[in-house]
Amino acid sequence: MERWCPDALWEIAAPLIPPAPVRPQGGGRRRVDDRAVLAAICYLTQAGCSWWKLPEAMFGVTRATAHRRFAEWTEAGLWPALHLAVLQRLQALEVLDWSRAVIDSIQVRAEKGDLTGPSPVDRGKPGSKIHAMVDRGGLPLTTAISAANTPDAAVLLPLLDGMPAVSGRVGRPRRRPDKLHADKAYDHKALRAEVRRRGVIVRIARKKVESSQRHGRHRWVIERTMRYRRLVRRYDRYADHFAVFTNIACALICYRKLVKHPK
Repeated sequence: MERWCPDALWEIAAPLIPPAPVRPQGGGRRRVDDRAVLAAICYLTQAGCSWWKLPEAMFGVTRATAHRRFAEWTEAGLWPALHLAVLQRLQALEVLDWSRAVIDSIQVRAEKGDLTGPSPVDRGKPGSKIHAMVDRGGLPLTTAISAANTPDAAVLLPLLDGMPAVSGRVGRPRRRPDKLHADKAYDHKALRAEVRRRGVIVRIARKKVESSQRHGRHRWVIERTMRYRRLVRRYDRYADHFAVFTNIACALICYRKLVKHPK
């Protein structure tokens, strides 16, 4: 269990986990340990498999229990809170680099469920999109889910505005990068104006004017970051469940950076 939910990660997550419901009549079976369930969910995120392939004996947690607790914690908002908690620790150590952010999307195949649509890059097969914004070093700041046929430009402002305030030891909490890089899919005059209105410098490649390779030297960090195994294919019927798997992946990516940084 230590491998999938280390002590340092559990120390961050434990205060955020909602208390167990109390049975008015008392009795019942002993509740499965929260840390074992969190370890099982982290395993699913990193192994890239579906719920049916969860090795129950490894964690002492049944698939039904793990999925039920996952749904409970999702409804309680645990996963975005966990990602934010790790970001705040990175901000306190001055690891996050707000001088430049990159936004992009990746296509994933989806079996079924809401927020799916015909993929324009996968012969019209059903799929979803993960939209993400990362800092200069590639650390994920925020994500969103849409159908595969949703234009990238339609999600830029909701993604930028949905960024939570990240506080550190000193100074005001940060919600905006100094500069935002994006590819030609986001090239709209009105969109540029809205981003500038938010106090962010815009570096969006222009269609038929600027080379993608020139701006790609900055955007490659997001492609490296979001290639997480559980995010390559969507197994979840509900889009909010798939969205929180992106939250978990982002939290784990940031956590790995946190434990590698000298205190």
